[in-house]
Amino acid sequence: MITLPPDPNLTALRLELARLRGERGWTYDELAARTGLARRTLIEIEQGRTIGSLKTWHAIAHAFGVPVDHLIARLCEGHEPPAKPTA
Repeated sequence: MITLPPDPNLTALRLELARLRGERGWTYDELAARTGLARRTLIEIEQGRTIGSLKTWHAIAHAFGVPVDHLIARLCEGHEPPAKPTA
């Protein structure tokens, strides 16, 4: 029997973006300048209207000075991440 993974917690991911931005007191314009992304893109991600690409999240991670896996790990909030395979 194949067990499908749970849905990713996109809400936790966008809330982490909002938290990091708020923690630094950055406006969307400032984050846009630091990432090279459009202000509109950042607003739409934070408001849950779009997900963003891996390249987008990579730019966001660099702007905040956190590893990209810090952000991506939020997708597993509320459920157990997959177990590491045993050899």
